Amino acid sequence: MRFGLFIPQGWRLDLVGIDPADQWATMNGLATRADAGDVWESVWVYDHFHTVPEPTQEATHEAWTLMAAFAATTSRVRLGQMCTCMAYRNPAYLAKVAATVDVISGGRVEMGIGAGWYEHEWRAYGYGFPTAGERIAALDEGVQIMKQAWETGEATLDGRFYQVDGARVHPQPLQSPRIPLWIAGGGEKKTLRIVARMGDYANLSGDPETFAHKSSVLEAHCREIGRDYAEITRSANYNVFIGETEADVAAKLDWAEERLRRLVPERADAEVAGLRGGPLVGTPEQIVEKLTELRGLGMTYAITYFADAAYDTSSIELFEREVVPALR
Repeated sequence: MRFGLFIPQGWRLDLVGIDPADQWATMNGLATRADAGDVWESVWVYDHFHTVPEPTQEATHEAWTLMAAFAATTSRVRLGQMCTCMAYRNPAYLAKVAATVDVISGGRVEMGIGAGWYEHEWRAYGYGFPTAGERIAALDEGVQIMKQAWETGEATLDGRFYQVDGARVHPQPLQSPRIPLWIAGGGEKKTLRIVARMGDYANLSGDPETFAHKSSVLEAHCREIGRDYAEITRSANYNVFIGETEADVAAKLDWAEERLRRLVPERADAEVAGLRGGPLVGTPEQIVEKLTELRGLGMTYAITYFADAAYDTSSIELFEREVVPALR
């Protein structure tokens, strides 16, 4: 199993209490820490502008700016976003940005891409909020443009949502034939069909039952279009609350709950329930057992999020020491 690590960037209220002047040092310190070892294959950020579970005045650092910065300060880990919202940037422009970051990084970019969902920030930034069907159709067109640009150096598409005419992307990415595409989302009729047609990675729901179901849908789409299902790596994102003992785990969950009730009291109940019921909540032995089950279902790339990472790396250290060796 391969492992990625989310870097706290503020979106999930995970830099609260750290002075803005010190936030870059915190983020970069975690990225370079991951880069220095051999545990983490990749580091990740989210592509969002407003905090969740509701907008606040707290910081949310922009994803592709961080990609460029991490490209310059790390040398080994791969660099991903989970996931870039197609509508936030013209896809030809996005292809150009990603190609430049790929060059800066020496060929380490992963392109996580999705249709987007956070209505508040869509409207606040002037993007409107099209229907789900329209957002997914735009995702399809945008991925086509990026593939063309990276594989040939030029893109042309007269689409419903995007029109580009000879958009040149030079330099091209260092990776050949192109930057890997992680197409995120579980929509069974449309999104997973896009994954089957063009994705290198699928990012699916992390609970075993849903993961297995979405995988079967993806396999059916691959069979229908003649794509080798085995070519697509299936991944999932996980909130990790880990402790040496169940009492330690409970203490970390209580810490997360207290913060949420203080910062977003009206939304805390739902958020806390989601955290406490996550698949990777437990002792190292319990988490290894759950990941072993998921591996049996075909989940071979876990992208992990530690809510306390910016304040205390002991959870990450325990995961590195007790969980990763059992699954690699």
